[in-house]
Amino acid sequence: MTEKRKKPLPISVEQSKLLGNTLRVKIIGVLLEKPKTAKQVATQIGETPGNVHYHIQKLHKGKLIDLVEEKRVGGVIEKYYEANASSFESNEPVYPELSPNFPASFKSSINAALQLKENDKEQLLEEVSELLKKWVIKSSSADYIDQEEFVIDFTLVSRKEKTEDIKKNNIKK
Repeated sequence: MTEKRKKPLPISVEQSKLLGNTLRVKIIGVLLEKPKTAKQVATQIGETPGNVHYHIQKLHKGKLIDLVEEKRVGGVIEKYYEANASSFESNEPVYPELSPNFPASFKSSINAALQLKENDKEQLLEEVSELLKKWVIKSSSADYIDQEEFVIDFTLVSRKEKTEDIKKNNIKK
């Protein structure tokens, strides 16, 4: 995976709305493996090529996937797309289902407090990102088409408040 796709992609509110559609998330999952055409994606996830093409155009316009290659095959131009990231970050909620007040039929939470060195923090984020990518790819296959949908959020939060850093910097000046 390219360096660009390893890190969470900062997204806008408009881009987060595009991710509210499960089919689009599945398409991104398939396009993480290698660049593919809309027809190849449709075959892999068990959807119609026209429907997948429509959603690929939305994702491309929203800059969540890139057109990476065009090949002329006979009289047809095949367009190959690739996902820009396997995870996303936003200051706005990406999935409304993650709101504490959402009346979900199932909700589970795992919490922990950790003391981490800077490189441990980066390693943890990378490992969680890889785990989520694995599950996005797995659940993007055709055998998951009629399964219940879930959303997941991993948030790593420092217990140190931002204002402490600001106060320290003011004292040093």
